[in-house]
Amino acid sequence: MQEHNLQDWLTLTFLPGIGCTLISRLLAELDEPAKILGATPDQLADIPGVGPILSRRLQDQALMEKARDLARKELKKLAQSNISVIPLDDQRYPASLRNIPDPPILIYCKGRTDLLDHPGVALVGSRSATTYGRRISFSLGRELVKHGICVISGMALGIDSEAHAGALAVDGPTIGVLGCGIDVVYPQQNHALFRDVEQQGLLVSEYPLGTTPDAFRFPERNRIISGLARGVVVVEATVKSGSLITAGLALEQGREVFAVPGRVDSVKSQGTHRLLQQGAKLVHGVEDILEELDPAFMIRYEQPAEKSGVRHDGMNREELHLLSCLDTYPVNIDELVRLSGYDPAVLADLLIRLELRGAVRQLPGQQYELCQ
Repeated sequence: MQEHNLQDWLTLTFLPGIGCTLISRLLAELDEPAKILGATPDQLADIPGVGPILSRRLQDQALMEKARDLARKELKKLAQSNISVIPLDDQRYPASLRNIPDPPILIYCKGRTDLLDHPGVALVGSRSATTYGRRISFSLGRELVKHGICVISGMALGIDSEAHAGALAVDGPTIGVLGCGIDVVYPQQNHALFRDVEQQGLLVSEYPLGTTPDAFRFPERNRIISGLARGVVVVEATVKSGSLITAGLALEQGREVFAVPGRVDSVKSQGTHRLLQQGAKLVHGVEDILEELDPAFMIRYEQPAEKSGVRHDGMNREELHLLSCLDTYPVNIDELVRLSGYDPAVLADLLIRLELRGAVRQLPGQQYELCQ
């Protein structure tokens, strides 16, 4: 794209008081940024949403020059940072995103822009996820990319991070959609994840460089997460989770919505269970997602047949009894003493033996869970 055209796009987005919705209306009437920036009051008068205040703002030469200066500076920083900007009229702009209500006017990209048109599934959920939720998100992320699917999420802690990590673990493609500038690492704990995603996948943002991660931006970015995806999977969520916003946007955009069931007594499962009550497809495994989207994805990767469950060969009666007291949800040591009836010293010895067999795993806080 010619630099002067991109500068016009950037100038438009730097004008104060003009958001995506209004820019889309202006484009519908005037076709391109250059015509909007040079529009007369008469041309603006009949455009819905353009009142006298906004019209005067578009005629304010001081404001216009300030916006143009910001655009010039932004172009220089982009060139220095190997970041590309893709406006609505660029052929690289993904059709799936262009067709949603209120599409982003520009998308800032760092990494593999070819992934924008790659079949994708979004995995979203709680930031303060349980061990169960994190494990399921990682597993789904890993299995989806094995079937040729790009994993899309929001780079947040918890479910998002595990989804990206699962894809990266098998060198698969993943897209991280940010609620801040593409050059801003948030949260800071994910610094290494940001580096890995931009090297192996793609980081996307609609915000100018340096934009801070203000709370209102995250609900806004959710429409991009769902817009890039063929379906949205909510792994774990409370009833007030932002993930339910993403699921609602997905439905508005005509995307499939999936939910992973959890414990009925866990607040982290209340949101996903509500989605299931409202008709979301229940996810037991990656096959449930692939069957709904396109059965052809299921033959992209032939996984070797594996025996399910833990091998019990050679286990004694005590070990088998302790296994029966464990679940895939964490159980603390005191509860295991109560359930098994074993003395703490005997229990500790049995747990070590089962860990060495790969039958159980220890979690922080002296908790244990059954390995699948």
